[in-house]
Amino acid sequence: MGAAGSSALARLGLPAQPRPVWLGVAALSLAAVALGTVAWRHARPRRRRRLQRVGTVAQLSIYPIKSCKGVQVNEAECTAMGLRCGHLRDRFWLVIKEDGHMVTARQEPRLVLVSITYENNCLILKAPDMEQLVLPDRLPSSNPLHDCRLFGLDIKGRDCGDEAAQWFTNYLKTEAYRLVQFETSMKGRASKKIFPFVQNYQVAYPDCSPILILSEASLEDLNTRLEKKVKMEYFRPNIVVTGCDAFEEDCWDELLIGDVEMKKVLSCPRCIMTTVDPDTGIIDRKEPLETLKSYRLCDPSEKQIYKSSPLFGIYYSVEKIGNLKVGDPVYQMVE
Repeated sequence: MGAAGSSALARLGLPAQPRPVWLGVAALSLAAVALGTVAWRHARPRRRRRLQRVGTVAQLSIYPIKSCKGVQVNEAECTAMGLRCGHLRDRFWLVIKEDGHMVTARQEPRLVLVSITYENNCLILKAPDMEQLVLPDRLPSSNPLHDCRLFGLDIKGRDCGDEAAQWFTNYLKTEAYRLVQFETSMKGRASKKIFPFVQNYQVAYPDCSPILILSEASLEDLNTRLEKKVKMEYFRPNIVVTGCDAFEEDCWDELLIGDVEMKKVLSCPRCIMTTVDPDTGIIDRKEPLETLKSYRLCDPSEKQIYKSSPLFGIYYSVEKIGNLKVGDPVYQMVE
């Protein structure tokens, strides 16, 4: 803001001129009108939206390390960058190659077998035939920063140290890997660079939005079409909703859960990641993806967005941060 209180004449070193009486009256009148306008604006209610209950929160999951096992929680804080429970943040850790490119279960399916618990300010990582890894949730600022690459976009990550790097390298046994952590002071990936047509928000290491929602009914519908049933863990949603019809979530635009408001970004286009068995770490490359493609392709008008990927679950941005818990009613906010 400029120095509004000093006159142009004073700044030029000229004597101040008497102000005409009518100018003072006019200024007071304008000020009164302005104050009245501000008061009227504040008095106006926000656009009224009706709450329509559409379901209940059945499950909340945080996936601290991208592609590794999720941690189910009973309640969570919903930040602008996703779910948080204590120091566990959703997809705030990432396995990378030494050149900075991300590594997920698409390339290394056995990542889904890495489990995570939290004790004494540390993440405890366990995997088949491996000693557990104890990883502090806060890293020394002296640890180097890496330029990481996710789906063609750059993002930073703080190196988690040589012990963590060696642990993942020994476990996966294919090449040298490192583990990095996103810090809240870092700049996330901008949504507009991921999908130019969506609202503005930032994400750390999730694919494209801070929240993914899926209903139990949609999974049940899919399982009626599969020879071998699949679990919710194949699809890695943050929020599972019960008490609605199959694919009803496709129609939910703005949601209120607890005191958290969310807005639909787009449907979740599914890829080969869904064919990784979360219990064995074996990639099938066919099911349930092929079955989803048989009945969950997008409308032809949206083919430029989703191409040939089937849609299963909905991505949301966080419009109002707050808290939510298992058992909370899920409301759609409608005009």
